[in-house]
Amino acid sequence: MTGTVFETGTVVEFDEEAGLGTVESEDGRRWRFHCTQIADGTRTIDAGTGVTFEVVAARRGAWEAAAVRPGG
Repeated sequence: MTGTVFETGTVVEFDEEAGLGTVESEDGRRWRFHCTQIADGTRTIDAGTGVTFEVVAARRGAWEAAAVRPGG
């Protein structure tokens, strides 16, 4: 049986107007995310915030961060 694997990382940028951000995982990979993926429902997050997140398939074959949770 497999479960969801969460990664830890840091928000490196977030554009409140566009609602788009980027999180960098501990191994240096970067993943884009939309504000609707912030799990606490706030729709905004500061750069430098530690987070946990999962990587999921997005549109057009890309990958993105989802279920972004502050406190990683």
